[in-house]
Amino acid sequence: MRIVFLGPPGAGKGTQAVETCESLRIPHISTGNLLREEMAKGSRLGKTAKGYIEKGQLVPDGLVVDIVAKTIKSASFRKGYLLDGFPRNLSQARALDKVQSVAGLPGLDLVVYFDVPDRAVVPRLTGRRVCRKCGMNYHVSRDRETVTGVCGKCGGEIYHRSDDTKETVVNRLRVYHQQTAPLLQHYRRLGLLVSVRAERDIGAVSREVGGVIRRMAGSAAHAAVRRPARVRMALPGKKQARQR
Repeated sequence: MRIVFLGPPGAGKGTQAVETCESLRIPHISTGNLLREEMAKGSRLGKTAKGYIEKGQLVPDGLVVDIVAKTIKSASFRKGYLLDGFPRNLSQARALDKVQSVAGLPGLDLVVYFDVPDRAVVPRLTGRRVCRKCGMNYHVSRDRETVTGVCGKCGGEIYHRSDDTKETVVNRLRVYHQQTAPLLQHYRRLGLLVSVRAERDIGAVSREVGGVIRRMAGSAAHAAVRRPARVRMALPGKKQARQR
């Protein structure tokens, strides 16, 4: 199964992606995490990406496409994956189609849009804290780890990302609406888009996402059962080959 999670920053895509991937046993591809890994390593790609991310701008398509293409072409991703944070615009969506086609991979099965208003996103992101070691997310409104500064999962350091300031968050939302929102119409035309109300609590959103995926998987299985077998027909005036 090949799935894309779309939505504004802070919509909860990453949290739901982890649970979905564990349930379906498919790899989770987070372009944000991949780019941050490159930044932590101090690679050329990471240094280039850092300048854009810290300003709240989207990383250029070429850089993101290259890292995604390299990832999904590897053997461990042949049976499916979940893309979180990619594609972000129509150019990236078309590039993904091309990468899948060239690599001999099937197209997408489902695109889930996490619908959440800006007024809910800003406090979600400005109050977010992240483990520097394992990437676990915490929030100042509910998690004691933001006070102790120690990750409850791996013991790593909890920190406030430089792109989670109010000014940067507001700019990220503006860029999102300008460049990413048109993807909704694109995937809606392809019949792949399903929206979920992501302003609710994590459990409610998780149940709805799970229901969407189960219905999609059930529809695919039903279609496969109903698909007629191909029958070779004899052309008029010609004898059928004898079966051996």
